[in-house]
Amino acid sequence: MTRLLIIEDNPELVANLYGFFEPLGYVLDDARDGETGLRMAVQNDYDAILLDLMLPRLDGMSLCQQLRESFQNPVPVLMLTARDPVEDRIQGLSLGADDYLIKPFSLKELHARIQALVRRAQGRQVQGTLQWVDLKVNTRTPQAWRQGHTINLTPTTHHLLLLLMRAAPSTVKKQEMEYAIWGDEPPESGALRTHIHDLRQQVDKNFMPALIETVHGIGWRLITPENGAVPAGGSISNNQP
Repeated sequence: MTRLLIIEDNPELVANLYGFFEPLGYVLDDARDGETGLRMAVQNDYDAILLDLMLPRLDGMSLCQQLRESFQNPVPVLMLTARDPVEDRIQGLSLGADDYLIKPFSLKELHARIQALVRRAQGRQVQGTLQWVDLKVNTRTPQAWRQGHTINLTPTTHHLLLLLMRAAPSTVKKQEMEYAIWGDEPPESGALRTHIHDLRQQVDKNFMPALIETVHGIGWRLITPENGAVPAGGSISNNQP
């Protein structure tokens, strides 16, 4: 079952995409503006994203750049646009898009391109898992494994762990985590730290060495046992959420 996110503000095109892909067994979600699309992209696990360039609230180029740089999300992105300048295509690909189609396009060609993108992505992710050192996590279900033990995650700790895994060894900023979980309306300030504490209890408490480190004043990251370097602008601790 392939799950697609359509980020497109043209309701007629969205309806046509639903009419074509749902009978083929695809599961579709859609967003009609860029900010909503970005939030859905980082909060859910999709096989591919169809992304219009001309969107209200946040344009497709900026959305793709944030998805790749801020959230380290590798989901395949196919850009859809009515514009045809070579410069636009080069810019979109340089910001992390995987493919490009000019409107109007053939739905059969779009389908073939999506299938190719999903196949390549699945080749990079063996059996839907990500691995860091001795920790593995299922990208689809809230389950992880470490040193032969199964770890049942909550939906929130699962999502936080995927953010850390995809960014490792880089630091995921506190603000990026809050946006990924709650969008533009995060709860009171201690909520994220509580979830990070829960994640540490699940993946680090009963195992050695600890993999999750706090970068004080910035966020959190995963490390390898021999990686103790302090990144610029912050100090690190294993012992607090």
